Amino acid sequence: MAFHIRRRHHPDWLKVRIPSGITYNRIKSTLKENNINTVCEEAKCPNIAECYGRGTATFLIMGDVCTRKCFYCNIRTGRPEELEKQEPRKIAEAIKNLGLSYAVITSVTRDDLHDSGAEHFYNTVIEIRKLSPECQIEILTPEFKGDLKLLECVLDSKPYIFNHNIEVVRDLFPCVRPGGSYNLSLKVLEHAGNYLSLIKSGLMIGLGETKEQILETLHDLRRAGVVILTIGQYLQPGTDLSEVIKYYTIREFNELKEEALEMGFSHVFSGPLVRSSYHANEITRHSLKTSLKCHK
Repeated sequence: MAFHIRRRHHPDWLKVRIPSGITYNRIKSTLKENNINTVCEEAKCPNIAECYGRGTATFLIMGDVCTRKCFYCNIRTGRPEELEKQEPRKIAEAIKNLGLSYAVITSVTRDDLHDSGAEHFYNTVIEIRKLSPECQIEILTPEFKGDLKLLECVLDSKPYIFNHNIEVVRDLFPCVRPGGSYNLSLKVLEHAGNYLSLIKSGLMIGLGETKEQILETLHDLRRAGVVILTIGQYLQPGTDLSEVIKYYTIREFNELKEEALEMGFSHVFSGPLVRSSYHANEITRHSLKTSLKCHK
């Protein structure tokens, strides 16, 4: 049984810098002026200062209200508004205006839509490519309720990377991700591997899982064809969400990275403040170099 540990302060290695700087302000103002959502803002990501300051952002499409209630996420839940048909073009124009060479597109989960938003994902990637053909696009999607035809519709847009986060170990799904399915997530990742070579997933730790459960999850992800892996510390973003059970040390994150690399992941980004899209373009570049070396 896991015991709840209440802490007044985060460990020293979880400190982040205060948002500031010309690039940070330019991205923030551009997104606000165009009424564009980012997961950086909505989910209270601890890396927003660094990512905006580096000229990167993770765009959140299909609104800012999710139809599911996951007990680790700070994004609002409820009944979303209708899709904004012009959003794909608006996202594409923002990416062009910001001069981004790498874009990450994710979404809230839209179980209210007949296609779970698959066509909207497809249209967004296509519009970005029209205006910024050199821009590399990573998509981070929900599991589309396990409908592989909808997944294929999204993959037909030919993104650079397909990402779907497992988020937590199998045994925590019922209490932390009650609307999701561990097995469905693995199924989606494995099927995406039939279309793309760069498959990515992310895991949060600190919710009460054991070391054995973490390693089991990593083995499952690797068997599903995942080659790029992120492991980060769960931080409670709201009082009504799951509590932090354990703060992992940097040493423990480094140990997990080494064990994951031994399993065959091409690249593992593991650390307290690591999030799915953190330094996404650097992770990808490193993975490609590793992959090319392996095939020589």
